Amino acid sequence: MIVTTTPSVEGRKITGYKGIVVGEAILGANVIRDLFAGITDILGGRSGAYEQELGRARATALAEMEERAAALGATAVVGVDLDYEVINNMLMVSASGTAVVLD
Repeated sequence: MIVTTTPSVEGRKITGYKGIVVGEAILGANVIRDLFAGITDILGGRSGAYEQELGRARATALAEMEERAAALGATAVVGVDLDYEVINNMLMVSASGTAVVLD
């Protein structure tokens, strides 16, 4: 499945729209607390553990979005947007886009 932030796929024609699809991943409070417990990573300018967890959450959200698009019969997701939010000490990563059928 093609997943892109652009509104179209170069060289391909969109022949059908299946709707908006979303995938989410939430990191609980314990994960955040554990990540910040490794303060030595942060003092170095970057937190490798935090980046790894964010990457895992992003991959989960994108995979969930792709699964939902495939269930609708889509062959691509265009206009993908990634959002990061903190809600009650939990980090949420949300991926959304438009499921489409390409020629």
